[in-house]
Amino acid sequence: MQTIPDILCYLNGEYTSLKHAKVSVLDRGFIFGDGVYEVVPVYGRKLFRFDEHLERLARSLGKVRIENPLDRAGWLERCRKLVAAQAADDQLVYLQVTRGVALRDHVMPADVEPTVFMMATSLKPATPEQRHHGVACVTARDFRWEHADIKSTSLLGNVLARQMSADRGAAETVMFRNGFLTEASSSNVWVVHEGAVLGPPKSEHVLEGIRYELIRELCEEEGIAYNLRPIPEAEVLAADELMLSSATKEVLPVTTLDGDPVGHGALRGKPGPVYARLHEAYQRAKGLQSI
Repeated sequence: MQTIPDILCYLNGEYTSLKHAKVSVLDRGFIFGDGVYEVVPVYGRKLFRFDEHLERLARSLGKVRIENPLDRAGWLERCRKLVAAQAADDQLVYLQVTRGVALRDHVMPADVEPTVFMMATSLKPATPEQRHHGVACVTARDFRWEHADIKSTSLLGNVLARQMSADRGAAETVMFRNGFLTEASSSNVWVVHEGAVLGPPKSEHVLEGIRYELIRELCEEEGIAYNLRPIPEAEVLAADELMLSSATKEVLPVTTLDGDPVGHGALRGKPGPVYARLHEAYQRAKGLQSI
């Protein structure tokens, strides 16, 4: 049994120890997974791209018809208090909003107060070894539901997909729907072809990661072509470089896929030059886009 850390968290208007925070068994987040969440990275105790994360939280809440319980100032105040209470300088702030507590019924209840939960934990970044050698990934059919664009707490499909890679000693599961790339279990996926960075188009099958816009900005800064379009599985398998992006991975090179090396020639199975440029640009952005 895992030990729950004795850290400060926020639950429904109160700051309390994570060990003692409790929600009702009738909370619809527990019964139905009826809620949404966000994860905001923190570098040097400053929130990275905070407004973009709040905008995505608002989009997810709107799509599942839960009223946003806090304004920007309210979210920011609570985030900063949780960050200040933790020992680490680099952290992740987790925000979760569920529809609230009601008798079990599939119909959305009216006049129910949303449950708001927040916590800050230390950030566990990719290791120097992973950055130097890259990581292994496996592929799978995207068997999740049709609304992956909602950052929902209903993550069983993602959990099953991630376990597929964990069982094979890999870092992620890259998924395809009807023969085209969607995303990984908890990351966006980027393909490098002839020096250009390609990503799947935004749709209900892809969660628009905060790094979607960030990667575009970094490519523009570095003079790297960037394009969102449908990417066939064969093009992924033949990529010059593959990369993952997420709040914890930042941007991370994939060097083997289903046991086969990624890339061509002297760089086959090694992190490529486009990754190296984006990684460096990402580090610069961390100091400029945090509040």
